[in-house]
Amino acid sequence: MDPNDNLPPARPRNRSIYLLPNLFTTGGLFGGFFAIIAASQGRFEAACVAIFVAAVLDGLDGRVARLTNTQSEFGVQYDSLADLVSFGMAPAMLMYHWALLALKQDSLTLGRIGWLAAFLYAACAALRLARFNSQVGTVDKRWFIGLASPAAAGLMASFVWVCQEFDWSGDALRYVALVLTVVAGLLMVSRIRYNSFKGSGHGPKADRVPFFVLVLVVAVLIALWIAPAVTLLTATTLYALSGPLLWFRRRHSPAPEGAA
Repeated sequence: MDPNDNLPPARPRNRSIYLLPNLFTTGGLFGGFFAIIAASQGRFEAACVAIFVAAVLDGLDGRVARLTNTQSEFGVQYDSLADLVSFGMAPAMLMYHWALLALKQDSLTLGRIGWLAAFLYAACAALRLARFNSQVGTVDKRWFIGLASPAAAGLMASFVWVCQEFDWSGDALRYVALVLTVVAGLLMVSRIRYNSFKGSGHGPKADRVPFFVLVLVVAVLIALWIAPAVTLLTATTLYALSGPLLWFRRRHSPAPEGAA
């Protein structure tokens, strides 16, 4: 007789823990939804803060799921849908209500271009998320292909936030906002690689980051305490530029000796 037959049956895992990462995802979705409502009411600074809160929660839900071993296909799909609202629709509506809507003051055609630019950004975010989901098991985890949607949303939101703090009108900066919206959207669907800061991408150390990243995080936290809007705009702008600059460097760097 097998001695294991006398052991009590294993208790099933408490499935209620699966709610934990999805609660973070729901919080991020709420942040994006709130940002859309706030932007439509002219509360632009509140909308910017809500987008960044959604970005923080988006970074936490995946970590919590891995730490508690509660990853699921449902969670992956739910996270993508929430990201589309928080980092696709919310930044597009924020920029539209803050500046792009004013383009109709110049002409009816430019007014249409304004809302089409906002739609382009939202569509690019959806395409970026769909491509990420379809390639998640085949790409090197060290790199993002195209600007990640939270980073693009952060660039849009921090730009509006800084302008609000310095009392720069969206009407006056409507053409700058138009260019920024289009560029941010196109960067998301580009083939340009961006560092994901996720270590080697292989084995048990895949989620570890280099030491200098931790030092950089501490410096950024200090700067955020002093001037959050300017710090976020600086960080997101540098990150958005890092991909094209690295691409240009690789393209124009001399080939190694002995290369075919």
